[in-house]
Amino acid sequence: MEIKACGSRPSVRPPADYFTGNVRLDSLFDAPEPARIRSASVTFEPGARTAWHTHPLGQTLIVTSGSGLAQSWGGPIREIRAGDVVWFPPGEKHWHGAAPTTAMTHIAIQEALDGKAVDWLEQVTDGQYQGQ
Repeated sequence: MEIKACGSRPSVRPPADYFTGNVRLDSLFDAPEPARIRSASVTFEPGARTAWHTHPLGQTLIVTSGSGLAQSWGGPIREIRAGDVVWFPPGEKHWHGAAPTTAMTHIAIQEALDGKAVDWLEQVTDGQYQGQ
């Protein structure tokens, strides 16, 4: 058994290449091999969001507080709220983040394939975020 004590891992600001706005990432776990699951709690201030990205084995989001937005490439922007669980299938291009006036926190869970859990793509433009 291994217990990671609360506060033993510092909060970080993720790279601006992959996020827009104020975002805080708290790593929850990276399971040791042969497991390949990884998880983080991510807090987005109002208007903050990820860049477009995909996951080789998919991603599950569990919204724990606030209100946010999520979109798959070519689909409508969808509202997500505390208590919602969102699944993005493997390879589906998508983004997610806070609503324009409300912060949002979610737990992100994804598996790594050959050591890689995400492929980052271009930034979500303000127009895309606003549904234009």
